Amino acid sequence: MTNNQAIEFKPESRSFLAAATAFGDGNDSPRAFLERCIEVIEAEEPRIGAFVATNLDGARQAADAAGARWKAGAPLSPVDGMPVGIKDIMETADMPTEQGSPLFEGWRGGRDAAAVAALREAGAVIVGKTVTTEFAATEPRGTRNPWDPARTPGGSSSGSAASVAAGMVSAALGTQVIGSTLRPASYCGCFGYKPSVGAINRGGSFDVFSQSCTGTIAATLAEAWVVARAISARAGGDPGHIGLTGPTDAPAARKPARVALLETAGWDAATDEAKQGLAGARARLEAAGIEVIDRAGDETVAAAESAIAESVTLSRGINAWETRWPLNTYAHDMDASKLSRHMRDRLVQAEGMTQDDYRQLLDGRVRVRAAYQALAANVDACMTLAAPGAAPVGLESTGNPDFAVPSSLLGAPAVTLPVLQAEGLPLGLQLIGFTDADAALFGAAASVLSLFED
Repeated sequence: MTNNQAIEFKPESRSFLAAATAFGDGNDSPRAFLERCIEVIEAEEPRIGAFVATNLDGARQAADAAGARWKAGAPLSPVDGMPVGIKDIMETADMPTEQGSPLFEGWRGGRDAAAVAALREAGAVIVGKTVTTEFAATEPRGTRNPWDPARTPGGSSSGSAASVAAGMVSAALGTQVIGSTLRPASYCGCFGYKPSVGAINRGGSFDVFSQSCTGTIAATLAEAWVVARAISARAGGDPGHIGLTGPTDAPAARKPARVALLETAGWDAATDEAKQGLAGARARLEAAGIEVIDRAGDETVAAAESAIAESVTLSRGINAWETRWPLNTYAHDMDASKLSRHMRDRLVQAEGMTQDDYRQLLDGRVRVRAAYQALAANVDACMTLAAPGAAPVGLESTGNPDFAVPSSLLGAPAVTLPVLQAEGLPLGLQLIGFTDADAALFGAAASVLSLFED
């Protein structure tokens, strides 16, 4: 901990799936489970600041209804009764959607985003809106890391990761266009899942970027899957995408035969301890009979590494153009003084770009995706760090996203497993799969995770 000072509260995530085994026989209930979550919210929310708004009365009613269904042996889904947080970039009918911006303080759209509506249909208990950075981008909004409140929880899904890590909810929705799901999950010691592009319907979510995805941050790997799958079963994917497919329950573990280790452009920023952690993870895989290849011994991996080295530059350029609207209307038609410096600078960048600049960026993304896809013939998944090290001290930044950006640019699914440590704090091991093969990635991730359960 910072200055070697221990904190009284030790974060402990709270698995709903583990508790649900006792719902049918009456030894536990969704309402009792929710009340345990609320106890943590009431005790720790002043210290952590994970939520913008809550609707605890509505949550209690939803939990009671779920309890009746479990008692009758007829739950709507595996997430029936699960307490869930919703990133405040997504609309909710019963709470404001402020997008992390003073421009939208108190704003209500009066409807649920597609993912939120699907969760309610599946019986999930919507507890509240979790803090996001401004417009799910750069400017932090004060949430603190439950492991050390002097440190950032990461972003932009700051409140989602912090609330899950603290045991306030079992899962929360996040979004990612740069590193906004994987990085906070890594910093807060949660399981994070960034799906294939288009896998989760983003209707009613104010993240309009072409490589943005709605994802999940959860107490367990299984919960990261079942929440996403419950949404896709009811709302599908983005228009033109079938959406996430696969089993309703988490895919069974399936040992990968070969994995590629990627250093990515984040390698130079990674701490020695983080690099040693990744080396230790590699050793575990190899001891289990999983072949691990890297750029030094494989030309295809080397080509993929060279391609993804452009990830940050390409992604930030694409995002700038795609944010020209609505930033121009916010600046010209609303109170521009309420925009952060980061947003005003992004608008300047966007207004200095041309359509041809954007075309060249998209062409670059196509080339990078092709180089990465070539790996699919040789490996089952790729592995790397989810962040360069432990969460940085200070709340002025959400940390370095370089390790998380490649999967965003690639449109490929990625998960982070909270199995490494740095500075005595959580650090995620990231596994990246191949587009629209999310279930296969989860099977590999479950197998890799089992190697750390000792």
